[in-house]
Amino acid sequence: MSGDDVDIPEVDYVSGSGIPIRGNDIDTDQIIPARFMKVVTFDGLGEFAFFDVRFDDDDTPKEHPMNEERFQGSSVMVVNSNFGCGSSREHAPQALMRWGIDALIGESFAEIFAGNCLALGIPTVTADSETVQEIQEWVDENPDGEIDIDVAAETVTYGGQTIDVTVDDAQRKALVEGVWDTTALMKSNAGEVAKLAEELPYVEGSSIPEAE
Repeated sequence: MSGDDVDIPEVDYVSGSGIPIRGNDIDTDQIIPARFMKVVTFDGLGEFAFFDVRFDDDDTPKEHPMNEERFQGSSVMVVNSNFGCGSSREHAPQALMRWGIDALIGESFAEIFAGNCLALGIPTVTADSETVQEIQEWVDENPDGEIDIDVAAETVTYGGQTIDVTVDDAQRKALVEGVWDTTALMKSNAGEVAKLAEELPYVEGSSIPEAE
């Protein structure tokens, strides 16, 4: 792939219906249990998102928003405080993305989880507790209602009202400018990376990949 072929989309606006996931300190082990991480690729992880809180030991569905028909097709997850805490497993946002989530609104997010979301182009925007609870209640009453997230302007619009939210400065810049995919950025600058590697005395020539 040449530099001209690399296209990292700008993520300045996300729109979709919502799904409320209530509870503080929901960790990555809840989001994707460890036994489902023994995969070669992330493909198929979506069906295992929140598996242990969605199903009992014989795979009978429990009461959970992700099991409800009205929330199928939702793309904006509305959560509470310290979402994504625990281990740093990147499988957690991968599972949510593959379930269909394009953005998250919450009171707060674990830093590493938010960083892993950013690497997938998934905004994690924050608001105060009261505001988040109001959005969750609105989503419950309007499962087909549209939620519009303006990453650049740091606003969320739903139910005919627009509210201010917070997007981390570095995250907002990366998403809006289309520089959130670091792997793609390295590929697009493969020639410069190889040139710099050649100048480093501790990098052996045989270990420097050729730029395509």
